[in-house]
Amino acid sequence: MADDRSASFESSLQRLEQIVKSLETEEPDLERAVLLYAEGKELVKRCEGLLKNAQQAIDAVNAPSAPSRPSEDALDDDEIPF
Repeated sequence: MADDRSASFESSLQRLEQIVKSLETEEPDLERAVLLYAEGKELVKRCEGLLKNAQQAIDAVNAPSAPSRPSEDALDDDEIPF
């Protein structure tokens, strides 16, 4: 699953939880434990990247927009545009 680039955050997190449960309860042999650990590290990396992208999207939505310049019609006759 760690190689599946199209996996959603939720499915990656679910797989990560399965790996943790396996490591805690099944007592796999050393080789299997190392493979599970490596897969888990990849999933953590993927989830962190997805969370970072989501945070950037939220920040972009919440960022104050640049002040707009008033149109010439909005200026009074005695104001000089910059």
